[in-house]
Amino acid sequence: MDFNALLEFLTDLNRNNNREWMDEHRKDYKALRNAFIQWLDVMDSRLGALDPEYYPTPGKRGINRINNNLLFHPDRPVYKDHFGAGLDKAPGKGDFYIQIGIEESLLAGGVWRPASGDLSRIREAIDYDGEVLEGILQKPSFKNMFGNLYVDRPLKRMPKGYSADHPQADLLKHKTFAVVRPLSKTEVLSGAFEDIVLETYLELLPFRTYLNRALSV
Repeated sequence: MDFNALLEFLTDLNRNNNREWMDEHRKDYKALRNAFIQWLDVMDSRLGALDPEYYPTPGKRGINRINNNLLFHPDRPVYKDHFGAGLDKAPGKGDFYIQIGIEESLLAGGVWRPASGDLSRIREAIDYDGEVLEGILQKPSFKNMFGNLYVDRPLKRMPKGYSADHPQADLLKHKTFAVVRPLSKTEVLSGAFEDIVLETYLELLPFRTYLNRALSV
C-alpha cells in the first residue's frame, strides 16, 4: 500500500472538498480505496494469526465511508480527511480501529459510546473486578503506548447505584472505554508500519478482552 499516495490524495481532497472535484478524481479515489482494502485484508490475516479469538473482518466490511454524515452534522465538510477502518469487528463488541489521515493518524481500540445496556455491563464488570482493568491500564508499556483512557464527556457524579468511595470511581464515570495511539507521518510511511500495527494490537488485547467479556455477560 502506497500510503504516501494516499496522503497526497487526501491533501488534495481537503483543498477541494466538494463533489465536483471528487467526481473528476473518482478513478484515483477508487484505486486508493481498493489498495487500502487489500492492505486491510493482509492485516486481517496477520492479526488473526496472533489471536485465537480474533473475528475475521474483510477489508470491504471494515473500511468506513469517506463521506461525512451531513444529515446530522451539516457544518462538516463533504468528505473526511482520512481513511478509517475497524478490524476484529465482532457484532456487539469493540473493534480495533485504524485511521490514516492528513491531520491525524492513529490506532485505537475499545468501546466508543456504548448503548446504555452495554455501558451498564461494563460498569458491572468494573464493580466486580475493576482492579483487573485498572492493572491493565496502569501497566507501564500500556501507559507508554496509549496514555490514559480517552476522555469523552465523563460523568461529574457517580452513576446511579455506585457509591462515591468506590475504589474504581473514576473508571465508573467514563462513558467511552477506549484508548488511542497517535501515529506520526514518519511511522505511517516507514517500512515498519505493519509491525507497529501488530505490536499495538497485542498491547491492546488484554484491555479489549476485558471489555468484550463484560459485553458478553
